[in-house]
Amino acid sequence: MNLRYKYYCQSEIDIIEETPKHWKVIRLKDLGQLQNGISKPASYFGAGFPFVSYGNVYNNTIRLQLIDGLANSSKEDQKLYSVKSGDVFFTRTSETVDEIGISATCLDTIPKATFSGFTIRLRPSNKLINKLFSSFYFNAHFNRLLLSKQISLVTRASLSQGTLYNLKVLIPTIEEQALIANYLSLKTKAIDKKIKFLEQKTLYYKELRKSLINETTCQGINKDVEFHDSGINSIGLIPKHWQVKRLKDSFKLYTGNSISDKTLYEVKGNTFPYIATKDIDINTNAIDYENGIYIPKSTKAFKVADKNSTLLCLEGGSAGKKIGFTNTKVCFVNKLCCIKSIDKLVLDKYLFYLFKTPVFEQQFFALLNGLIGGVSLSLIKFFNIIIPTISEQEEIVSYLDEKTRKIDLILKNIISQIDTLKELRKTLINDVVTGKVKVSEVVEENVMN
Repeated sequence: MNLRYKYYCQSEIDIIEETPKHWKVIRLKDLGQLQNGISKPASYFGAGFPFVSYGNVYNNTIRLQLIDGLANSSKEDQKLYSVKSGDVFFTRTSETVDEIGISATCLDTIPKATFSGFTIRLRPSNKLINKLFSSFYFNAHFNRLLLSKQISLVTRASLSQGTLYNLKVLIPTIEEQALIANYLSLKTKAIDKKIKFLEQKTLYYKELRKSLINETTCQGINKDVEFHDSGINSIGLIPKHWQVKRLKDSFKLYTGNSISDKTLYEVKGNTFPYIATKDIDINTNAIDYENGIYIPKSTKAFKVADKNSTLLCLEGGSAGKKIGFTNTKVCFVNKLCCIKSIDKLVLDKYLFYLFKTPVFEQQFFALLNGLIGGVSLSLIKFFNIIIPTISEQEEIVSYLDEKTRKIDLILKNIISQIDTLKELRKTLINDVVTGKVKVSEVVEENVMN
């Protein structure tokens, strides 16, 4: 049973019902000063002194050993944009509201460091807040909700200093902050340890799945055959009786359609599901057909992918990584490419598995080469693929369907456990820093003040 404080009062913060009566509510401006980060041309970066990037704040990795960014900062830059113990950083701008106002607290001063113009620094100027407490408090879920209600969104979401200065902050006594910080530090470390163990298990099963697909798809089930060099670096040795073709020789390829106003397509009826990149699971390749967007079958302007088609992401961070296989007819976003067999001697499901191997990956990522724009459809058409006999393809697909189904069930279970632990961690922090749960446990460990 969770402990509670003796007296509560109605909260001054909209999304919190009640708070401990003796806790104070102040504005963030009462804690200290805000400073936007440094904005310079590309030539300024890549060498020099430590540079705290947007990613360091977003991923909560403001520690010297985890910072790999460098900037040619001057002494004046290092003074104005310094990174000191107790500083709190907030993500300032992004394409979506969900990525704004994410915070990270610096627990140790980083000498000669500067920080990104896509972030805002809060430098506490008094003794009102414990730095370890702030690292939990500003990452609490309710803070994210408070900020998201106030952030402007035009072409990009942005967080102004004015909005951040007016953020209401719930402040326990400094003694309670130390106790809370110590308690949450130990509890979250225990949860994080369990999460890390489970994440290592997912890596093992993902690697097992990948090696199984690669070996079976590229060499077949029967290894007692004669192999020869395909003559193509990305393919290597293959059974001598297999063929090498260009993708366009056996498949048709086409991209989908974008939607400007999704509210026009939220009524399910005589429709096709509309699949976006986010609807393809990067771990299992499963497609979410129930995302709430549907295209009327009578609408001829949208391209349709038939059942048993491969959907490949061409652009963005998921390019070449998110690859789904349809079990029904669908419409799909223009960042996805539909690939469908036009050759009776090539199975669609075999190609889907082949796309999860180095035969495809080496060709795709050699073209991508780190560019955000993605890979052109006109180039993918000329990718080399290996073609076993139709009977071997059927055998390969049947074998991999069975084996990967079992692995995917294991992965789904492990990922569910990870999600549960992450939700537990989020709820724990939220409940403790808002006073919903009283910390009464005395932890014998030095608390950072």
